[in-house]
Amino acid sequence: MIKNEISNENGLKRRIALLGSTGSMGTQALQVIDQFPDLFEIELLSTYSNSDLIIQQALKYKPNVVVVINDNHYEKVKTGLAKEDCKVFSGTQSLVECMTMNSIDMVLSCIVGIAGLAPAYAAIENKIPIALANKETLVVAGELMMKKSNEKRAPIIPVDSEHSAIFQCLIGEQGNAVDKIILTASGGPFRGKRVAELEKVTSEQALNHPNWNMGNKITIDSATLMNKGLEAIEAKWLFNMEIDKIEVIVHPQSIIHSLVQFTDGSIKAQLGLPDMKLPIQYALTFPTRIFSDFPRFSFTDYPAFTFENPDLQSFPCLPLAYYASKEGGSKPCVLNAANEVAVDKFLNGKIKFTDIPKIVEEALMKIPFSKPENIEEYLEVDKETRKLILC
Repeated sequence: MIKNEISNENGLKRRIALLGSTGSMGTQALQVIDQFPDLFEIELLSTYSNSDLIIQQALKYKPNVVVVINDNHYEKVKTGLAKEDCKVFSGTQSLVECMTMNSIDMVLSCIVGIAGLAPAYAAIENKIPIALANKETLVVAGELMMKKSNEKRAPIIPVDSEHSAIFQCLIGEQGNAVDKIILTASGGPFRGKRVAELEKVTSEQALNHPNWNMGNKITIDSATLMNKGLEAIEAKWLFNMEIDKIEVIVHPQSIIHSLVQFTDGSIKAQLGLPDMKLPIQYALTFPTRIFSDFPRFSFTDYPAFTFENPDLQSFPCLPLAYYASKEGGSKPCVLNAANEVAVDKFLNGKIKFTDIPKIVEEALMKIPFSKPENIEEYLEVDKETRKLILC
């Protein structure tokens, strides 16, 4: 019964294109898929440059297609899979073109950053549902993506724990007006620290998240609170809410993943242990909930929940994200591009932790406002922003 409810239109396994399969989210997604070999099969895997791991994954999951974005790693992967019945392609354009395959039932996008935008848009264009773990896609081009999603009737199912929580809270509430969305934040590894203390933190300290196991970029974003700003912009588009109706509250225990308050004053929340495999599974099997053996939350293990307002003085990335969202147009794209470059500089020891918001703010002020109308124009804004910062 379960198999039929989540299978493709032919009653077979749901065929998944996993974009970014070698990253933190991608490897966790494969752990979820491993538990349900009768429900899913892998049609496509992609990586940027982790040739060794994607060869291992392809040998195990036997996909029809493997895409390596970085051309320098193409020959190694092609050679490693030469004896397999598997097509190997390279480059972003190849991945975009693969989104026209009629053998894909769902795309799970775990690519980090703006690199996920063009493939996600191509999938929507081809009427393929997307389980979206790449928040930057909606941060950069939310209006365009949601318009195309509605036009093609290709749903975007959120995978981020916060957006999955909101999505779940809204099920069954059609027609009931929402007063506001409340995004919870752990506060990251530097909660309670002042600017003077943050001047001295290292990338190793910033990567030591207290609750979540995530990739490097998103972990730094969590430390600066930029991640919560990006999530607020994503929520605006996913749930058709004004940005001022999206509130951020720090909840250090990371058990309440987000909340929805309705106009009658009642609040619904989704709770669970901080484990990304649960929202991944929910997105892959939606609208069906199926059994998992993930560890269960117990109230007795968490006898108290605490909440506090975010410190916007110490963590100015959050208000910068709200500013960009209110300005609209190209500004969120500039915000995202500047942040990606700044985070990379910090991880490579080229700037201080406190320089990240300074670089983002400078880009927001210097890059002229525009209103991109297609993917190419958004990518041009991204390119212009990166060029400004890298000069």
